[in-house]
Amino acid sequence: MKFGPVPVDEAEGAMLAHSVTLAGRRLRKGQVLTAEHVAGLRSEGINEIIVARADTGDLDENAAAARIAAALVPEPEAQGLRLTEPFTGRVNLISEGPGVVEIDAAAIHALNSVHPMVTVATVPEWQQVGPGQMVATVKIIAYAVPEDAVSRAGELARRAIRLRAPVHVSAGLVVTDIPGGPDNAKGIAAIRDRLAALGIELADVREVPHDTAQLTQALTDLGGELALVLTGSATSDMDDVAPSAVRRAGGTIERFGMPVDPGNLLFLGAMGERPVIGLPGCARSPALNGADWVLSRVACGVDVSSADIAAMGVGGLLKEIPTRPQPRSGRRG
Repeated sequence: MKFGPVPVDEAEGAMLAHSVTLAGRRLRKGQVLTAEHVAGLRSEGINEIIVARADTGDLDENAAAARIAAALVPEPEAQGLRLTEPFTGRVNLISEGPGVVEIDAAAIHALNSVHPMVTVATVPEWQQVGPGQMVATVKIIAYAVPEDAVSRAGELARRAIRLRAPVHVSAGLVVTDIPGGPDNAKGIAAIRDRLAALGIELADVREVPHDTAQLTQALTDLGGELALVLTGSATSDMDDVAPSAVRRAGGTIERFGMPVDPGNLLFLGAMGERPVIGLPGCARSPALNGADWVLSRVACGVDVSSADIAAMGVGGLLKEIPTRPQPRSGRRG
């Protein structure tokens, strides 16, 4: 791209580099200057103007952005995304429903290394989103960029982003009671809202005493495609009440504990094909916590291993909530 000052008489057909006011109206940057614009600039006493011109082999910003976006999302319906019309060198990628965003991070890094004027910014990988939410934006920084750079970037990042929609439609929740324990109604409501944001119905809720045998029976009888457990007393060991009940009910525990705060005291397991998530006490609050990261992925059919949870520590220090003041002190959970 050619960029710089030129005599006004030579500016026709070029793109205005900086906005100017002409006869009481504003000509915005990026405007392709016509003969009428040139005459108006001359009548205002402007003899020189800064413009940009596409060079041989360049694509204009909107065509380049559209091509990159089409490479990222060649099948919008299958990838759960829609593309906005290009404007000022930008195309946004919008989620078509709830889910988590799967990103080929290496491909996005490769795209962003091709040419500094060709960029893609995304939400963090596996972030939960709702319908109509922006998950990525393609931005061509210059008014025009080399077409070969656009082609190379598109090849490197083809199909690099998609929405993983929920694969489960229902969940069951077992809540245990202890004397003087927390308000279960508020906790149930917060979990119901979390599930609703993923399009999942809380189909079965059972409240039982904080006792291994009774929790085992409740888990055995529980309805729903996902099984969630919220205990009245924090789970603090693999042999505590809730993990023991899952094993007694014929299940297994994949992971106890996670390097995300709030949310440390989570456990993940399964009863046959049904995932089981032991929720930390902070899940009683609607504020973001580590359980949200696990629940959203599991709900969308993403395999979550012990190693995956171990890798959540970088970025795992989440925003404070009123019940967990800074600095961390005075309580467990």
